[in-house]
Amino acid sequence: MKQLFRILVLPFCALCLFGATVPALAQEGETQTDSLFGEPSHKLVYQLNQADPDYMDHILFSAGAMLRKFGDDIKIVITLIGPGVHLAAKNPGRPVPEELRQRAESLAMYDVEFHVCGNTLKSLEWTMDDMESYATYVEVGAADLMLLQEQGFSYISW
Repeated sequence: MKQLFRILVLPFCALCLFGATVPALAQEGETQTDSLFGEPSHKLVYQLNQADPDYMDHILFSAGAMLRKFGDDIKIVITLIGPGVHLAAKNPGRPVPEELRQRAESLAMYDVEFHVCGNTLKSLEWTMDDMESYATYVEVGAADLMLLQEQGFSYISW
């Protein structure tokens, strides 16, 4: 019984002592962190607005490099606008190399968020059903960039 107590109850008590909270649902333009220790020190948003494979490669590589450098102490969002939405599409309307699609999915597994512009989806006559499961809908990509910057995210565009 003591062993069961140590396995089930003590970890829960430790979380309570260290101030763990249940993350709130993010409003549009906001992001959430799953960190038990509060907000990361660094917040970064990339604008990805082209379907060119080299361009997408540079942004995905940079996001990966930032994760390697800062680990859990960074929150990264990549806002997909215009032709950039094809990166997270289940069936891209433009050529997107499978390697890049896999890298985006891998980054999402490390809590990189991919925000997809709703205006672009409307213009393509797509819905979120056309996007990969890791993608998050935002009504207006430009507004997403602005709101994230207002929350202290540093903005990077190529």
